[in-house]
Amino acid sequence: MASCALLRASAHGSASSSSRCSITFCPDAAASAFYHPVCLNPVVKRQSPGVVKWVSPECLHVRGAAAAGRPTLKRVETVDINRQPHIRRDKSETQVLEFNDGNNELQQNRIEGSGSKILLGKSQEELEELAIALGEQKYRGRQLHLLIYKNKMNSIQDCAQLPKMFRDALEAEGWSMGRSTIHHSTISSDGTVKILLRLMDSRLVETVGIPVEEKSGGSRLTACVSSQVGCPLGCTFCATGKGGFARNLKPHEIIEQVLAIEELFKQRVTNVVFMGMGEPLLNIASVLAAHHVLNKEMLIGQRMMTISTVGVPNTINHLATHKLQSTLAISLHAPNQELRAQIVPSAKLYPLEVLMEDCRQYFQTTGRRVSFEYTLLAGVNDQKQHADELADLLHRWNLGRHVNIIPYNPIADSEFQRPTKASVLAFVETLSTRRITASIRRTRGLDANAACGQLRNDFQKVPLNAALAIT
Repeated sequence: MASCALLRASAHGSASSSSRCSITFCPDAAASAFYHPVCLNPVVKRQSPGVVKWVSPECLHVRGAAAAGRPTLKRVETVDINRQPHIRRDKSETQVLEFNDGNNELQQNRIEGSGSKILLGKSQEELEELAIALGEQKYRGRQLHLLIYKNKMNSIQDCAQLPKMFRDALEAEGWSMGRSTIHHSTISSDGTVKILLRLMDSRLVETVGIPVEEKSGGSRLTACVSSQVGCPLGCTFCATGKGGFARNLKPHEIIEQVLAIEELFKQRVTNVVFMGMGEPLLNIASVLAAHHVLNKEMLIGQRMMTISTVGVPNTINHLATHKLQSTLAISLHAPNQELRAQIVPSAKLYPLEVLMEDCRQYFQTTGRRVSFEYTLLAGVNDQKQHADELADLLHRWNLGRHVNIIPYNPIADSEFQRPTKASVLAFVETLSTRRITASIRRTRGLDANAACGQLRNDFQKVPLNAALAIT
């Protein structure tokens, strides 16, 4: 098999062209499937030897110069479906999707630093085995585990409790802690803190710490973590999508967001919500790995974690097989397919009825009810008729356990407006009279630009180049 396969698409689509993209296999194509460059779901299946042409339902994630039209995917020389694709521009301004030769570890090293192996994310057992392999006693692995997850050390050499010979041996073997630097942090008057972490490849990713004082006198600290650098889905009301998409986060890059919040607040995180930058189910492998470490190594209960998704085909069923005790929250935002497709572009490829069927199957498989998030946009989806239609939808699918109502948080360059308090209360009242439990999410961190939907990187003025992606 060739070491690299190229998939070319014109960066300048015609406004009158069809909103469909075609893919052609050459006769000697080595793979039986081509995987979507963002979510890696199979989008082409080889039906017979020779040339196979397949037309996708729609090309959604086109930005910049290609936004006026739709690119045509022309020819695949060979495709190795085990390779992670990435996108670059060639000299002719053509977008090139490449599947580079090399294993996953080499790809990870391009992000984390040449030859680097990451300690953050390893279990106590794995660290004990590593200590023994480097000639140390087993208990040194337990020490290292405490230093990583409890003491939150930023580098191996900071671990003064470990013998210098052990520290040097770890570094000589190419190990690093895997912690990023805090590029910037902002605190809101309500105590909410937004942190920008600078990753090893200089990308910036955001995480939010939300402290809550309980009426009982206790307190909670929620970490809202990102799963991607940017987001490819382009929901029309979301600030993150306007900044483009670069890549998925690795598991340790998700875990370290929680550690950073604990360091800043000097207390344990009690709750984690995967509701930051990105679509978690487009990075389901890293999200599941991070979820496991947060639960097993940092001892955050599964029921204290929530995974939010706007909906990605085939992933909810896959998530159900893991039978997590965490909450699955569906970002619904509209009570019917037509309106939802206008607000959430990816809904054009994942019809509402199919999403609801997947939610029902998720409940039947896991025994865990699904919750729903609904962002109220003034004059768009906040009328009584929308509330009645939402109630009808949830009752029809027997999924009306809870709806989290989120008044829209205004962002720059947005066509949408925040609904009035009266319209929010009226929407909730309509749902209540229809026997749908609904709560209004308290807006946090508006003055820190950190509330839900506000995760926009003030330091990134130009949309990420990788958002100019073929899909």
